[in-house]
Amino acid sequence: MSAGPQTSLRVLLIAGEASGDLHGAAFLRALRELVPGVYAQGIGGARLRAAGLECLFPAEALSIMGLPSWRDLRTVWAAFRKVLKILRNSPPALLVLIDFPDFNLWLARFAKRYGVPVFYYISPQVWAWRRRRVQTIKKVVDTMAVVLPFEVEFYARHGIEVHYVGHPLLDVVKPALSRETFCKLAGLDPSRPLMGFFPGSRPKEISSLLPLFEETLNLLKRTHPALQGVFVQAESIPELPLKSTRAKIVKGYQYEVMAQAEAVLLASGTVTLEAAIVGTPMVVAYKMGSFSFWLAKRLVKVPYVSLVNLVANDALVPELLQKEATPENLASHLSRYLDDPLYARRIRERLAEVKKKLGPPGAAWRAAELAARYLKGRGQAIAIT
Repeated sequence: MSAGPQTSLRVLLIAGEASGDLHGAAFLRALRELVPGVYAQGIGGARLRAAGLECLFPAEALSIMGLPSWRDLRTVWAAFRKVLKILRNSPPALLVLIDFPDFNLWLARFAKRYGVPVFYYISPQVWAWRRRRVQTIKKVVDTMAVVLPFEVEFYARHGIEVHYVGHPLLDVVKPALSRETFCKLAGLDPSRPLMGFFPGSRPKEISSLLPLFEETLNLLKRTHPALQGVFVQAESIPELPLKSTRAKIVKGYQYEVMAQAEAVLLASGTVTLEAAIVGTPMVVAYKMGSFSFWLAKRLVKVPYVSLVNLVANDALVPELLQKEATPENLASHLSRYLDDPLYARRIRERLAEVKKKLGPPGAAWRAAELAARYLKGRGQAIAIT
């Protein structure tokens, strides 16, 4: 494959995961508005390709769950070699990295060797575990554009140039349907209360949490018979093996479920921030193998497992892990949101504060403005406010 047009306004962009593809596409569209002559190539998914990326290797082929097989490793190595060849033989004006840390930090080492500046958008979670990686970031990354407010102090403390651009989810999490329209599409009664269940997006998560979440709903319906349970099926999951016929399964309407639910029960992950942006009271649950949990407790260096509590810097929403994650405990916490309107309102007010901490919309644009400064003076002028 060719190195693309021979222009000094060429950017190499690497996003190897679905979330990186989503946020990278918004970033690239903003960058192309700021720098009309820019040409981007690299690794991305369907959204980045639609945004104008010349795809050297599809991100979908790098989506690996669990321990990689030898075939997976060969695929990753083939992608790395292809990108490295471009970096070595035809260095771009800028290397843009989006999350995907193991791959991207190795690539950044070579970028520094070839004199290519490195811009990192959406930090790897080095503040949570494997913190020694921050020393690598200090050596090979020129600018960090972070999306969580507490990341600024962490990187600044290590002498790394860091800018807080806000969270890109603020431009994504936008429920679009009214309660009546959503309930009609989902086969629900808009006059009855609704509880949302998000059992995860990975097969291991779902096998562990789905039976637990189903039993929790069964307990809730004993004390709240009018309650409607809605299980949200992640886009990456072909089937949600729900045993109960007393609940609905929806796919593609996760933000509508959050917006219309009295509360939601969630697997830990980015989904907790999505619920916070919508303003939905929540309970966070997670289970893993005993050895994995033992290891995680020794490696992870943060006081909470959910991003919403980390941003709040407080135990704002319940986190029930391992043996504490029982149907009885989960139902008890969720019942409080149903039975105590003042408590539910107070949590919604606190979640609004968390949303405010995430900054205003426009994170991708602000990140693109930072990246565009590296292209200033090369080719046509760049207008940056």
